[in-house]
Amino acid sequence: MSGKNISRDVLNAVNRKTGKNIKPSDIQKLASSVKPSTMQNEAQLRQLIKNVAKMANMPVSEATIQHIIKSVKGSGVNPGQLEQMMKMMIKK
Repeated sequence: MSGKNISRDVLNAVNRKTGKNIKPSDIQKLASSVKPSTMQNEAQLRQLIKNVAKMANMPVSEATIQHIIKSVKGSGVNPGQLEQMMKMMIKK
């Protein structure tokens, strides 16, 4: 997966909401660790959500993590759609 697909709008929204300046290279590094199986493995998906939250300096409740996991599994989000997952987190 390539972080080049992360839109600048999503990155800017995350940076505005968190007050933190997340670099595209940080997202690329995280995105490169995601495999197709990650989106269907609850433990791996949970860790990915926590890593994204930590990078964005955003607390994520257990209820939100469960909701994101359910949404990701139900929507068929694939690793190439990390942007979609980030948008879900921004809405929470």
